[in-house]
Amino acid sequence: MAGAGWRRRVLWLSFIESFGTILIERAIYFFSHERLGYSEAQNLGLALLFGVTYTLGAAVSHGVARRLAERRTLVVALLALLGLHALMALAPAGSVLALAFASVGFFEGAKWPVIESYVGAGLSPEQQLGAVGRFNVSWALAVPVAIAASGPLIASGWPASLFALAALANVGALLLLPGLPAAVPHLEASHPSRQDESKLERYRSLLVSSRWTMLSGYALMFLIAPLLPVVFQRLGRPVAEATFWASCMDAVRVATFAALALLPGWHGRTGPLWLAALGLPLGFLAVIAGPSLGVVLAGEVAFGVLAGVTYYAALYYAIVVKNAAVDAGGAHEGLIGMGLAIGPGVGLLGDILARDGNNPLVGISLAAAPLVLACWFGACRALVRVRAGVDVGLSRRA
Repeated sequence: MAGAGWRRRVLWLSFIESFGTILIERAIYFFSHERLGYSEAQNLGLALLFGVTYTLGAAVSHGVARRLAERRTLVVALLALLGLHALMALAPAGSVLALAFASVGFFEGAKWPVIESYVGAGLSPEQQLGAVGRFNVSWALAVPVAIAASGPLIASGWPASLFALAALANVGALLLLPGLPAAVPHLEASHPSRQDESKLERYRSLLVSSRWTMLSGYALMFLIAPLLPVVFQRLGRPVAEATFWASCMDAVRVATFAALALLPGWHGRTGPLWLAALGLPLGFLAVIAGPSLGVVLAGEVAFGVLAGVTYYAALYYAIVVKNAAVDAGGAHEGLIGMGLAIGPGVGLLGDILARDGNNPLVGISLAAAPLVLACWFGACRALVRVRAGVDVGLSRRA
């Protein structure tokens, strides 16, 4: 199949798998809260478990892909996810649900770095910028659709249809795999379109900053996700409506990805990363503590835009620096997995602090403050040193 043909398949694969992923990764908290009566702490514990296994999956993805090649790795991951989603549809409660959800985290973490390696495979840095943009729009477009659809599914007579639909998405993705190259092609290191070393040095420092901010953003995002059912319940919104409002943050992120793809002048610059590092915590506070629907939605919009900036920057710089290798996506998804685990962990610590007589929001804010400050320091330090071309901290993971 021609290059353009299999690249289109990667975009469809990204959309379909993102849809199935979000039905589990994000909507399960509405399911567990509404149908199983889970408390905030129980949802945070569920999210923490998922984050840990996701990180483990991302860590092993490169080694597995080297042994099996990329396409075969995807076949294994998707077949495992298909079986786990079917199991969750058949037993949507108790320890079976929790263990299956944790296992889903592992295979999701292993899957996405491989898909990301196909995105920039064999392309010049200029072509990779557009390819990353198309990929980001493809997977992100499915997120608000899946979250919005999940509410009616949870409120229906068969709430476990949430998991059955995720399994169906895996079937669709498996049908796309035969058209992909068995192994990902790479641009030769000596190819004239590869960036020169001085620009790569700058990109490494920008990668450091974007990864610190993305870690903070994903930790806060997945602290928000288990809390959103309670946020909208406090505002008097039923679950079918709440999931629609919850999808706004992700809809805004799609628009951000599209804008960044169409306006490439941002790459190589520090301004967008400064704005994201400073603005994400403010958007987080507006979402969890907003006294009205309008304030919460404003926080979602701000958070969605800035999270989109950091994700796009981190993935683009990683792909360029590592020439579309699976370990570039593995480090990227590993940080996402860490965020998935750290965010709920912060929430559980906040719940403990709130037991000492503090307001629950005060407890969460106190628990989140060290994380936000540490990531802010790492991101800003890298930006300050960009002009000197000095790599710090997380650049070793590039």
